[in-house]
Amino acid sequence: MNELHSCLAASAAEAARIARGVRAEQLDGPTPCAEFDVRTLVNHWVLYTSHGLECRALRRDIPGELMERDFAGEAGWAEAYAVQLDRAVVAWGEPSAWEGPVLLGDQEYPAEEVLPMIIKELTVHGWDVARATGQDIAVPPEVGELMLKVVTESAELYRQYGGFAEPVAVAPDASAFERALAESGRDPRWTP
Repeated sequence: MNELHSCLAASAAEAARIARGVRAEQLDGPTPCAEFDVRTLVNHWVLYTSHGLECRALRRDIPGELMERDFAGEAGWAEAYAVQLDRAVVAWGEPSAWEGPVLLGDQEYPAEEVLPMIIKELTVHGWDVARATGQDIAVPPEVGELMLKVVTESAELYRQYGGFAEPVAVAPDASAFERALAESGRDPRWTP
């Protein structure tokens, strides 16, 4: 669990840094997620990777009023996201976060299966936001390896629900994270 929590903390810190680099004039721009502009992607990212992340640790539902909230339209949203990410990381640091199943949709899963999926959302959508706004993302090797494992294990399920596109070819020397992006249907060379 400590290794997963370390990956979470590193990914959350990088997500907060990327969020702080998003400028208001970029919110209408395209993203690697063809169905999302930057605003829609940021709102999805903030909702599920900070509020949803904490709610999963505490075994609570995401409050309904957050579901339609335009986080990106609020002044100081990036700082609020960073604070909420910190709260979520602390919540997952508690032993109780690892006890009992976590409800996702209408199914229960062990916490050690849920957290990697949320770290995947945090990191892969972090890459999406970074790319769409002209930023880079720093992914430690252990997070890249975790992403590759999660994406590889769940790619077909995500494709069934439209979450991933068909895989993209990458160079033989691509990093684990680049291979994870490619397996999720993202082109690591994508630019707006």
